[in-house]
Amino acid sequence: MELTRKKFLAGVGGTGVLALALAACGGAKTSSTSSGGKVDGAGKTLVVLMSVKSQYPQEQQTWFKQMGEKFKQQTGAGIQWETFPSANDEMTRIQTSVVSGQGPDVYGLGTTFTPTAYSTSAFVKLGDAEWNMLGGKDKFVPAALGISGPDDSNQIGIPFVSRPFVMAYNTELLKKAGIDKPATTWDDLGAQARKLTSGDQYGLAIAYKDNFDPWKFIWGMSIQAGNKLIDGKSAKIADPTVKTAYETYFGWLTKDHVVDPASIGWSNSQALAAFADGKAAYFPMTSPLSIPTLEKSAVKGKYKYALMPMVPPGATTRPEGGVEAASILSGDNLVIADYSKQKDLAFAFVKMITDTAVQADYYKTFGELPANAEAAKALQSDPVLAPALEAASKSVATPFSGAWGDVQLALVNIAVQSIPDLASGGVSDADLSKRLQDAQAKSQTSLDRAK
Repeated sequence: MELTRKKFLAGVGGTGVLALALAACGGAKTSSTSSGGKVDGAGKTLVVLMSVKSQYPQEQQTWFKQMGEKFKQQTGAGIQWETFPSANDEMTRIQTSVVSGQGPDVYGLGTTFTPTAYSTSAFVKLGDAEWNMLGGKDKFVPAALGISGPDDSNQIGIPFVSRPFVMAYNTELLKKAGIDKPATTWDDLGAQARKLTSGDQYGLAIAYKDNFDPWKFIWGMSIQAGNKLIDGKSAKIADPTVKTAYETYFGWLTKDHVVDPASIGWSNSQALAAFADGKAAYFPMTSPLSIPTLEKSAVKGKYKYALMPMVPPGATTRPEGGVEAASILSGDNLVIADYSKQKDLAFAFVKMITDTAVQADYYKTFGELPANAEAAKALQSDPVLAPALEAASKSVATPFSGAWGDVQLALVNIAVQSIPDLASGGVSDADLSKRLQDAQAKSQTSLDRAK
């Protein structure tokens, strides 16, 4: 096993995972291509790991079935689908497979986990030959390649979908409240949310218990205030900007009372359902993934998207050094395990699901923007998507560091640890400060080991 992979595992693997057999790492680079150039997978099974689509579970199962049939027709091989429900599970699957040298052939990873995957040296690096097997690098939206690797010559991530984050708002509710345009600062959003809260109608729909959402709010507010969270060799979780971000995020529930108290236990799909039912005026940290739901809901024809605020809490303009970050550079990348003994099948599968027709159909089903350039171009004239496309152009990549996965999880875990306090009425300054210090220590340790 390579030294870089050992460092990664020391940093994020934990002693339980390290107890697995290290000698199993690395698989033979075998080929399944027939003499005619077509990939022959008769009698073989490709293992593919992807995240759970909690908003659309039945649709995802149907898509799995359709893609399995299509792949069988093209190659003769079957697909064994596996899924993960949370960022913690995503990290665990990477760790376990890297140490054992066995597991999925293809991983669908959130873009923010690509640096962690890259740091293991356990996934196929993409050169000209590999990109050509997929149809060429120019098949993909250039911006979607922004977090495929640390630079153009060192890439492992093949763009699958783009997921720029925006906020949905109920045009009818804003009009009734005399609000003529969506908020552009976080403070203004809070003020509007207070004005929009009455009875069982709330200003904001927030998913405090979601496995992925909370850290994105904190990252956005922090980077807009000028704090990168990773600055060179230093983690910056204990920075005052991070504490202010959490106070704002938690305060919507505990101080402003502009979110449904039930949202303490909500996932993103439940927050979406509340907005779709007309029970909330704003739904921040969503994406066009919500379109299929909203178009079948009570707010059809009454919602629009807008950029999320880009001015940090406590300010009316971005401070010097603040970043105009409308969204993280978000989406899913596909990576191919270097230990896989059927890489040709893996490339054939990735090519299939990144081709234009499949990408266009995927958008229609799930609302996630295509990473395929031709499929994406066809959506540019849709006015509903204009804010999402603008958010994509103003997206900022999270740090390309092998430690980022741990930093991200540390931010999520602060929210997780605070759930009982939120249910009791609020998070004390002392408890929040302690959680920030613990997250700072863990993040710094991971950063030191990743160097």
